[in-house]
Amino acid sequence: MGKVALITGITGQDGSYLAELLLEKGYELHGIIRRVALEDPSHRLSRIAHIRDRIKLHSATLESYASLCEVIRKIQPDELYHLAGQSFVAESFDDSFSTLNININGTHYLLASARAVAPQCRIYFAGTSEMFGKVMEVPQRETTPFRPRSPYGISKVASYELARNYREAYGMFVATGFLFNHESPRRGHEFVTRKITHGVARIKRGLQKDLSLGNLESKRDWGHAKDYVRAMQLMLQLDAPDDFVVATGQTHSVREFCERAFRHAGLDYHDYVRTDPQFVRPTEVELLVGDASKARAALGWRPTYSFEQLVDEMVDEDLKNLS
Repeated sequence: MGKVALITGITGQDGSYLAELLLEKGYELHGIIRRVALEDPSHRLSRIAHIRDRIKLHSATLESYASLCEVIRKIQPDELYHLAGQSFVAESFDDSFSTLNININGTHYLLASARAVAPQCRIYFAGTSEMFGKVMEVPQRETTPFRPRSPYGISKVASYELARNYREAYGMFVATGFLFNHESPRRGHEFVTRKITHGVARIKRGLQKDLSLGNLESKRDWGHAKDYVRAMQLMLQLDAPDDFVVATGQTHSVREFCERAFRHAGLDYHDYVRTDPQFVRPTEVELLVGDASKARAALGWRPTYSFEQLVDEMVDEDLKNLS
């Protein structure tokens, strides 16, 4: 019998790609979803619709220790991937209370539940490059100090400290991936990369005239989510838990992303992109680029998608969806 895995956030971009990967590897797969998702499956379960019949879904919420405890007790997972949370940085400024509450308390409830009813379970915690924030060194590695610049980044630093404490205080297997920006055609429309590629497709199809964005000079280390979920699974196969930066090591600006996306559709971004101050964050993170040499050495992990392949795939998918 294959391993039993449980994913929080299974309906998201990362959760759906991870679900596909684990099913390919013969896992018995379970996912935690909110009850509201079961009431609106066509919308909220769309990313996993093609594999829905191979996943056992359980209704629970990160805001309830009791509901998490009951699901984990019943399933007794070998591996638990904690991907759920409020992950949109701009939204975290607008509603910092919810972001801090869901991300920090949700992580605490999950760790405490696992310790209480399935202490042998191996846990993956989804960290983020936003934890490095106003970076102290370039590129960022596992030892780079945290200086988060958003409520989201702050919530992830606090959650990471909880995860690390459970590992050190209780001997639990808790690994963390500091994942740099990873995108795909399944990315939510609120994220700048998908906003760009969807905008390109709509402009190409004559459905909108221009595209308003924030800081075009902001630079990120962009990879493909399909590559990054492989690193998550590899971390839980190690003899001992550890933390890893997962990144391509290459940086591109929002402007470069626009340039590539529009050019792929046969358009010139200069003709369509407008900058709008309302999309600029109160505290901006200018440059994030990761050093994944530890992941290469210990996990044998390397990205397979180039920046250009990623952008082109996203544009192609959005064009296809609109046709």
